[in-house]
Amino acid sequence: MLVTAEHETAPKPAYSREEIEAIIAKTPFAAWAGAKLVSYNYGEVEINLSMRRELTQHHGFGHGAIVGLLADSACAWAAASIVGDVVTAEYKLNFLAPAVGHTLLAYGSVLGPTGRQTVCRADIYCQTQSRKILVATALATIAQVGRA
Repeated sequence: MLVTAEHETAPKPAYSREEIEAIIAKTPFAAWAGAKLVSYNYGEVEINLSMRRELTQHHGFGHGAIVGLLADSACAWAAASIVGDVVTAEYKLNFLAPAVGHTLLAYGSVLGPTGRQTVCRADIYCQTQSRKILVATALATIAQVGRA
């Protein structure tokens, strides 16, 4: 989470919520998976998706590719809120528990923009009827597009 001094107000995101939702809607993989923006602020996002059978692997857990989609998207959309148009340069994803539940949630935040790159973190949870379980965490480098 980006920290601002008490007397400072948080800067306005580079994209409006409507603009970032339009980008999400025209991203075929995110749209197919059902990724939805829950909250969107300068340097922070929360996204989720409802689990369904076609998003699971052979044991019935949420597939790693879907967990990766959420990790990548949460980091990229958090970075986009600060620097505008971005692509993922790299990310590392650590799986901590099986993704078993009805909803996957991802919280992405910017750790620090540095020049053309922005370092972000995402934590991915699976919601069951009674609890929220941390299933993965990611660290990503997000690159700003169109800037030399």
